[in-house]
Amino acid sequence: MFPISILDLAHVPEGFTTGDALRNTLDLARHAERLGYLRYWLAEHHNMIGIASAATSVVIGQVAAGTSAIRVGAGGIMLPNHSPLVIAEQFGTLATLFPGRIDLGLGRAPGTDQRTLRALRRDPNSADTFPQDVLELQALLGPLQPGQVVQAVPGTDTNVPLWILGSSLFGAQLAALLGLPYGFASHFAPDALMQAIAMYRSRFEPSAQLAKPYVMTGVNVITADTDAEARRLFTSVQQTFTNMFRGTRGKLPPPIDDIETYWSPMEKVQASSMLACSFVGGPETVKRDLQAFIDRTKADELMVAAAIYDHGARVHSYEILAEIRKELRPAAAFAEGIG
Repeated sequence: MFPISILDLAHVPEGFTTGDALRNTLDLARHAERLGYLRYWLAEHHNMIGIASAATSVVIGQVAAGTSAIRVGAGGIMLPNHSPLVIAEQFGTLATLFPGRIDLGLGRAPGTDQRTLRALRRDPNSADTFPQDVLELQALLGPLQPGQVVQAVPGTDTNVPLWILGSSLFGAQLAALLGLPYGFASHFAPDALMQAIAMYRSRFEPSAQLAKPYVMTGVNVITADTDAEARRLFTSVQQTFTNMFRGTRGKLPPPIDDIETYWSPMEKVQASSMLACSFVGGPETVKRDLQAFIDRTKADELMVAAAIYDHGARVHSYEILAEIRKELRPAAAFAEGIG
């Protein structure tokens, strides 16, 4: 079966609390494990009232403790917001508590606005040292070296698998140079997808972690029993992206009957461009369109986001996708050493 994983931003729906969102996250993770999904990743965002996963490593611990087998990780940790030592300690602790189940995806963006970045007490230029910080983090999670003075406890020799995440050619080049698996954020920034994948595969250098290139692509998948029902559920995402252009970020809105009454023609173009890698419809529609996407990108794995207002409908969407997954054909062999 084709490898599919889940990306959860712990969206807070309108009329609900962050506590509700975090409880829904754990419930969905348990369903994901039962349904055979490979990974369950959480994303780091700050100062956003509609996203409850800011303390990403804490939520990962909650999910890992509430499940027993599914891989759990960060998709991702925005490394410029942190010192590599602190992240090594956090994920070394997680790997010690949940051996063989923790992934660490790393991003270069701050995951927030500039004022919030200053509140995090980080240098606004800290993204410039991202490659060096990745290497430092990798060393802290690796074997203890002779004469090494500073070590992560826990962390040293846990060898938590690292991923490079991004939406530009920079991340593709870095992942290839370091021989790490690469996740492209095509679920909200699809423009450079094919170019980044081609660059990553052509420049990949084997490493101790990974022998050959491995590409994960982010996609939005919202499915329901009928095309019409799925399209209605998708209007929550469409409203959210429209609101971003309006500068009115908030909680996840409920679906509406006609999105055309909500956005302007220009907003429709902007939001639809960002959401180009979205697969919405009943089972047959989504299966057909996902297979075409896999054939086009030759992705090794899909990381699926589904911002659906109603938690029951979100669980049902992933239940349908789990059945679709059984009929999807991989376009490339599943890389060794990923887990």
